[in-house]
Amino acid sequence: MKKSKLVIEYDYDFELAGIISTSKGYKLAWEINRKLGVNLVRQPDLAVGFKNQQEKFYSFYAYETRINRLKLFKNKPVDYETGKYFLVPEFPRFDFIILTASEDAEFTTMVLQGIKEIQTVELITPIPTDSLKSKSNFIF
Repeated sequence: MKKSKLVIEYDYDFELAGIISTSKGYKLAWEINRKLGVNLVRQPDLAVGFKNQQEKFYSFYAYETRINRLKLFKNKPVDYETGKYFLVPEFPRFDFIILTASEDAEFTTMVLQGIKEIQTVELITPIPTDSLKSKSNFIF
């Protein structure tokens, strides 16, 4: 019998950036809301399955309009175990991951520049999604 293989290609229409910050998630979301004039709201935890049948949960905040989408994810799971199960394992030093998607080409630049000005943010840098193996964690 001939076997068929289903291949699904996703359209990764978003950009990611990593944030190093000493703030808690709710505090950083509040600071981003004030700085950018958006309304990031806490969402139910994101469940991500791993190869060894483990399922980990990640806290995140979301803001969406017709044109723009902004999400702030904690890079470590809620029940953090040292050195395991990062949302973006290629970059374990990041405390948070910010996802931006927009029809406006300047939106991501404006978001990154605004977050860079927040005092509790030590570093924010874009993450190249082309070579990122864990980008499928952001398809939901």
